[in-house]
Amino acid sequence: MHVDAIVNTTNTDMVGYSGVDLAVHTAAGDELETECARIAPLGIGEVKITSGYRLHCKYVIHTVGPVWQGGLQGEKILLRSCYTEALNAASELGCESVAFPLISSGAYNYPKDRVLKYAVQIISEFLFNNELTVYLCVFDKESYSFSKKLYKDISGFIDGNYLPGERLASSRSSARSFSSADHKLRGMALYKEEEKCCSEQIPSVEGKTLDEYLINLDISFRDYLFKLIDESGMTDVECYKRANVDKRTFSKIKNNKNYRPSKQTVVAFAIALSLDMEQTQALLATVGFTLSGSSVFDKIICYFILNGIYDVFEINEALFEFDQLLLGSF
Repeated sequence: MHVDAIVNTTNTDMVGYSGVDLAVHTAAGDELETECARIAPLGIGEVKITSGYRLHCKYVIHTVGPVWQGGLQGEKILLRSCYTEALNAASELGCESVAFPLISSGAYNYPKDRVLKYAVQIISEFLFNNELTVYLCVFDKESYSFSKKLYKDISGFIDGNYLPGERLASSRSSARSFSSADHKLRGMALYKEEEKCCSEQIPSVEGKTLDEYLINLDISFRDYLFKLIDESGMTDVECYKRANVDKRTFSKIKNNKNYRPSKQTVVAFAIALSLDMEQTQALLATVGFTLSGSSVFDKIICYFILNGIYDVFEINEALFEFDQLLLGSF
């Protein structure tokens, strides 16, 4: 990872004996082992900092996670301490980016899905009050347990057809209740209606010079976004953090009226602002995008919007499960 700091899960002696620890020591070189020997030992839930040496990072933040003992020996408290102390250390070092593994999920046998969900929660809480780009590195898809019921529902939604004007139920609980057969009964006219709506918004060129025509361009993405933020009652910071978008990207949008964000960034803001389908399509249209029925990514986003689910991290879990690009950055 090309970041300012990485977090290394080690043991109390700070010896790179296996797993992530061995990989970090091998890549960093003998100098890391020498420094670790000098500053050891390290307590469970605590952190110590070394140079990155031959790694692509300035610093290595070492921490010792808890051994899983059924969850009844304070493991969760110690795991929180690992993540919190490492995040605080990265912030105090002036880092702009840090990468984490799933602490304790290897030789220490902490269930991977529990570590992942808890790590996302802790990191999300931290980022609401701090500016930092955080990457959570997952070795493989076995590292978490995606809801089989939700997978079946989304799969049915992706494969299904939808009747004109019909909307899925908006309650969170009902988002899990649709079967594949239910989804296949509905038609794709929703998307046709949106496409028609977008085409009707394009101004007529008849009888106008190019300069006159360009004067009638629609509102820019930036101006429309800030209009929506003002209407929502959120602060700018609350909005871009809910969208899982970093401060640098948000600053580019704010300072450049003609900035063209990626589709994933636009959708992330739509999710942060809890926009409905029509509002989401309108925001996407400001930069020439749309949600259509021909894209797996688009249909997954539609599934969550139509079900009234606006948790960017939950949506990212689904996108990851279906091998799609994620919203924002983590």
